[in-house]
Amino acid sequence: MELELIFKIAAVGIIVAVLVQLLKRAERDEQAMMTALAGLIVVLMMIIERIAELFDTVRTLFGF
Repeated sequence: MELELIFKIAAVGIIVAVLVQLLKRAERDEQAMMTALAGLIVVLMMIIERIAELFDTVRTLFGF
């Protein structure tokens, strides 16, 4: 796994955590939940590409 990908995921996590805390203190719980969900989706989209590469590698390795 590339170190750059780990740093990107950590950066998204930190930004989302700060935004969620700010929104919760402003009593905007619904927006805080939507922000957390959007952060999760962004990270999943970054990881899906790597999972697809893993499946392609396994497929070629076993000749499927």
